[in-house]
Amino acid sequence: MKTKNVWRRRADSLLMALMCAVLVGALVRPARAGSDTPFDVTGRNIAELAAAQQRGRVTSLQLVDAYLARIARIDRAGPSLHSVLAINPQARAQARALDRERAAGHVRGPLHGIPLLIKDNIETADPLPTTAGSLALADNRGGRDAPLVARLRAAGAVILGKTNLSEWANIRSTSSVSGWSATGGQTRNPYALDRSACGSSSGSAAAVAASLAAAAIGTETDGSITCPASMNGLVGIKPTVGLVSRTFVVPISHSQDTPGPITHTVADAALLLQVISGSDPLDPATRGAESHRPDAAAVSAGPGLAGMRVGVMAAPNALPGVQALLANAVRRLTAAGAIVVDVTAPPDADKLGDFELTVMLTELKSDLNAYLASTPPAVTTRTLADVIAFNRAHSAREMPLFGQELFTRAEATTGLQDAAYVQALESSRRIAGRDGLDSIFAAHQLQALIAYTEGPAMPIDPVNGDAINGSGPGNLPAIAGYPHLTLPMGLVKGLPVGLSVIGPVWSDATVLSIGAACERVLGPIAPPRYARTTEQLLD
Repeated sequence: MKTKNVWRRRADSLLMALMCAVLVGALVRPARAGSDTPFDVTGRNIAELAAAQQRGRVTSLQLVDAYLARIARIDRAGPSLHSVLAINPQARAQARALDRERAAGHVRGPLHGIPLLIKDNIETADPLPTTAGSLALADNRGGRDAPLVARLRAAGAVILGKTNLSEWANIRSTSSVSGWSATGGQTRNPYALDRSACGSSSGSAAAVAASLAAAAIGTETDGSITCPASMNGLVGIKPTVGLVSRTFVVPISHSQDTPGPITHTVADAALLLQVISGSDPLDPATRGAESHRPDAAAVSAGPGLAGMRVGVMAAPNALPGVQALLANAVRRLTAAGAIVVDVTAPPDADKLGDFELTVMLTELKSDLNAYLASTPPAVTTRTLADVIAFNRAHSAREMPLFGQELFTRAEATTGLQDAAYVQALESSRRIAGRDGLDSIFAAHQLQALIAYTEGPAMPIDPVNGDAINGSGPGNLPAIAGYPHLTLPMGLVKGLPVGLSVIGPVWSDATVLSIGAACERVLGPIAPPRYARTTEQLLD
């Protein structure tokens, strides 16, 4: 369902104004004099774009214009993915300034001049609101960069704009539709437009898959980076909780929230994670972050799979095509020298869902109230209770598809000292962490655990909500706070499925190195075709 609103019309008008500087549908022309070969950004990763700038093949401004042209052609018109929520009106000026720096001999690093997109629950100092997909935050222009965004700017990245997301990061309702928000409408999967991009970082993943930016930043509480990355044929990493600051990020749960990259390659994910990682005095969870920042160069030069002990978790509930993909991946990794050990799910894993929900709803009320209190005076929803009232007052636009029963349950919680919350937090961390992943890693002497990430993308269903086609063990690292990487494993009937690499706490660099080795063994998958329906995809 499309949602038409004032903000969307303003964003589209802004995009059209910016595109006056670009020939509609044209490819970027080269920066080097005497060459008539056009530069196409389709499928390009960060390393390729950095090399092209270094060689004088293209400028940052030309990259920005190329991506703006693709957004106009693919996201607004054409397939109409609804993945980019807003364009940064300062993006072209940022690119010009970075081009001048390069011309003067100053290059900040591999991200210099690279256009990136940011999920719209992460604040930027650009003249854009941070909405979390909700009309209640339409005036949330704080004029401040989240620390992770400040790190990206310092490294030379261009903030191209903000991406659509599942409203409030999929925590409002038990029957929510991933990728839908009142501010941006329904994000669609570029492999098949009738399929979900998953959530909540739906727009970030769909946009990168469609080459609307070199990469994007998403956020995850449980599955919100890894699921969209998997279903859109991309790499995504949910870092160890505390490796990346959550300051000025619209929260759900301080126990589980973390931002992370969504990219075309593991090397790009490692580079972005290296840049955005680090301690932040406003986020106590990041105290140990500096000593665990991954080294992107070391990740790419990793030792390979020979002698690596990895556990593989059985997938009895996965679709036959997914099981076949995973079995093939295990054979290929074994042939490359990995020692693959069968492992089973930890005891009491079936109890995690109830404990996790208790934790998330209790922390949602506490954390969101604190965040809303820090927003500009123009934001009139200062508490979760205010947001609930706003949604009721604007139900035709905010709740045409699903309600807010999880918000209501969160509002009824009684705080972080409540005995039920304290017990749920301790139990969930124990089952997922000490008695779960930690026990598996120790018992089998594993460097990592591999599994399928999610099933193929489910149909977009505005009546019944999401129906995931089977899930891997991603809730374990989400609840324990451990790193979880997904990378493309293959296609099932034309739809991507990801391979997960999960490691112990603070093992992000090792997880990335193993992921890079898996990527070399498994190879790339086919790019999206923008099929109108899944049936057309199979033709």
